Amino acid sequence: MFEDLAAHKRSPEKRVFVNRNLRLEKIKFFGFDMDYTLAIYKSPEFESMAFDLIVKRLVFMGYPTELESWSYNPVFPVRGLWFDNEYGNLLKVDSFGSILQGSHGFNFLSQNEIEDFYPNKFVQLGSNKIYVLNTLFNLPETYLIACLVDYFDQNTAYTKTGDKTGVKNGDVIMSYKSIFQDVRAAVDHVHINGGMKQIVLDNLSKYVEKDERIVPLLRQLRENGRKTFLLTNSDYYYTNGIMKYLIGDDWPNHFDISVVDAQKPRFFAEGTVFREVNTETGALKIGIHAGPLRTGAVYSGGSCDSFRHLIKARGKDVLYIGDHIFGDVLRSKKTRGWRTFLVVPELNRELTVWTQRKPLFEKLSELDAQMADLYRNLDGTTRDKPEISNIVTAIREVTRNMDQEYGVLGSLFRSGARTSFFASQVERYADIYASSCYNLVHYPVFYFFRAPMMLMPHESTVDHASIMHRQQHRLSHQDSIVDQVRGFGKNMVKSQTFCQEEDEEDTPSSSNSDTDGTDSARERTEKEHSNGYHQNGSGERDGRHNSDVVVENQAFVERGD
Repeated sequence: MFEDLAAHKRSPEKRVFVNRNLRLEKIKFFGFDMDYTLAIYKSPEFESMAFDLIVKRLVFMGYPTELESWSYNPVFPVRGLWFDNEYGNLLKVDSFGSILQGSHGFNFLSQNEIEDFYPNKFVQLGSNKIYVLNTLFNLPETYLIACLVDYFDQNTAYTKTGDKTGVKNGDVIMSYKSIFQDVRAAVDHVHINGGMKQIVLDNLSKYVEKDERIVPLLRQLRENGRKTFLLTNSDYYYTNGIMKYLIGDDWPNHFDISVVDAQKPRFFAEGTVFREVNTETGALKIGIHAGPLRTGAVYSGGSCDSFRHLIKARGKDVLYIGDHIFGDVLRSKKTRGWRTFLVVPELNRELTVWTQRKPLFEKLSELDAQMADLYRNLDGTTRDKPEISNIVTAIREVTRNMDQEYGVLGSLFRSGARTSFFASQVERYADIYASSCYNLVHYPVFYFFRAPMMLMPHESTVDHASIMHRQQHRLSHQDSIVDQVRGFGKNMVKSQTFCQEEDEEDTPSSSNSDTDGTDSARERTEKEHSNGYHQNGSGERDGRHNSDVVVENQAFVERGD
């Protein structure tokens, strides 16, 4: 029976995956980011171009000219790594901050080396020295950071400092933190003044994917009574060039509202001045726009509060679709209650490995079964320890082979059997996710995205056919109390909705207002998690304590999403 159900699933590359139930028929506003959402940049062409520009800027800043011989290698970097700018280490961590994998330059850190750097193999996101390389825009600098750390460590003119925080040559110290700061400055320059955007606009077919599903998707939504809006951090000049390529000169008419220079995640907090853009000149009209929004017009800046009042939408009326785990998904979810759709372009590659390398995953399950068999019939009285070293070694080898199928630094979502910090962010803040926003074309606008049941270990490892042997306890044992529950519930008010989540969605607010600005008890306990990011040029944040001053970086405005 269950085999038959699998036939009804769409092909993996067209699917939308579900973390929390979402009924599209309840969504009134569909919002879209632009960079890496509507506009997917071709990889590795785009990253290679950005890498070359950053290297040229570093050489201009005084770095050796031999750096210009370097070229970007897409096999190495993966999104979601943490960079420790004190010791120069790239780290893959899980949701708790436990280190799954680490590299110093191009040298993988052994378990003992990780323990020396980080007691208990643990690192805190709130530490000032941690920077989260969370976006696709970070891939070139991730590889460049590894290149530079390796270059200075291997350079015979330099020796490592005693505290392992850098290298020195006479009176000159190159700390890993200063190298990182130089790379960040070069990245910001490239995105603001380095001509990267103009290069893209001059070579659109080389760097931007043109998906023919964009117009059908927007038309499908609007023909079914939904409102659509564009909300991007990119400026009007760049946005106009990209959207003309994707849709045509009349691209603003395909959205009910278009907002550029949004400055997310600031848009979801205090925001900026909301102004209309003169689409003929690209200049901003003076004064704050407070009147009705016009279809075909383009606006700049603003805040979620003003935006909400102008479109008259509650948070749960909006599904926002973007690629940025922090700027698009986390902030819109936590502070505004928007429903969220995360675009993960790497997902198709991840699924390809998952489906084509099935024997590796089966081998890992086989080794787990072999280990379990060695412990069979052993209990607390057993004194002879079984020999498992060969199996443990084999598990490590299979796990390493699995990781290498994804790339040098492994999968975006996991390391072996353990999920990454990025994966935990996706599960926590994205209601749904897919490799492309255009996958929505393959679903009707009334579709019910139903989340699969998430099993805990005691559920996933105990078969339904297992027999429970009763044991004597002080509390009486009952196999099932369904009859008692039914009897108890006779006098209870019964909900007519399908499930508990929908009860929450359908509950009207007493003030008929959005949930903006009101944190639930759970969200208040999570503030440290989200505030442990320091805002940077790409609109993401790395780890800093709440007391740190967040300085607005102009690159954050210009670099897009």
